[in-house]
Amino acid sequence: MDTSLLAKRFKGFAERECKGSSRLYGHLAEHIAADRRLLRMSAQSSAGQPVPNLFLGAVQYLLLRGVEHPLMEYYPSIVDDPREPFAAFPHFKEFCLQYEDELILILQSKLVQTNEVRRCAYLYPCFCSIHHLTEKPLALIEIGTSAGLQLLWDKYSYSYHTGLTCGNKQSPLEIVAEIRGDHHPLLFPESPPVSSRLGVDLHVNHVQHPDDYLWLKALIWPEHKERIIQFDKAAAYASKERLELFEGDGVALLPHLASKIAEDSTVCVFHTHVANQLPYESKLRLEEHLRVLGQERDVFHLYNHMWDVDLHLDYYMNGQEYRNTVAKTDGHGRWFEWRL
Repeated sequence: MDTSLLAKRFKGFAERECKGSSRLYGHLAEHIAADRRLLRMSAQSSAGQPVPNLFLGAVQYLLLRGVEHPLMEYYPSIVDDPREPFAAFPHFKEFCLQYEDELILILQSKLVQTNEVRRCAYLYPCFCSIHHLTEKPLALIEIGTSAGLQLLWDKYSYSYHTGLTCGNKQSPLEIVAEIRGDHHPLLFPESPPVSSRLGVDLHVNHVQHPDDYLWLKALIWPEHKERIIQFDKAAAYASKERLELFEGDGVALLPHLASKIAEDSTVCVFHTHVANQLPYESKLRLEEHLRVLGQERDVFHLYNHMWDVDLHLDYYMNGQEYRNTVAKTDGHGRWFEWRL
């Protein structure tokens, strides 16, 4: 991968994604963008991966595994009283050069598969709307499922600064988000019924496996302690639930997975922050699979970061196609602006 393009990606990552969210990653990304040695190292990432996320996640992964280095003193995910980020880069570069072989192996073998359970805050009203339309249990198919934590959205409780709690009110995991704008979504007091959960990914992460668990935690940004707590609680659910998780190409497997779903359930295909890693041809193939399926039965497609960054709910009912832009969303699910 061209290092000048990578430099722009790291700079954009620092300016757009890290601003107001991670001072440490913003500082590191700005300096990586100007460092040819580290850019060449990060270029070893697997094709199609968001390189800044993967590279920074690989470094944190080694630190979380217990590698001793002064760099760890800058990570709130590791120490209780971290040092200020402005002095972190020299230690960061030294760490990367010292553990270059280990980092390259991670970059070439791991994928960015963030299980951001707080994104379920905007999935919940969408699934409420689907159930309201069909009055059938929901059969879930998640493309890019990673560890399947979003497949368990109905097991969590939700609060939207309204004084009311939705979903599973007995859940130890409460997801809090802000609804912005003048429109408000349909929110059932209790979760809609789910009849089945199928997840597919090129590599499935099993939270029961210590290495997979640690990698998923390493993808959470160091300052985001609330996200770490939520991940731990969601992982506890996943370790107890029976999830059908398949390894393979989710687009290619979709017709087969959908064929397993009984007619008395509504097919719900969904994915968040995944389609930006799909080749253009795969996106077209996905839409064609859904169109063909939509001629046979009702099917719903809930997604973002495919053709744009917004959240969309497209569906076929009675052979008729509907396309809706439902929300503008924060990348980590802290807020969403409903548009229906």
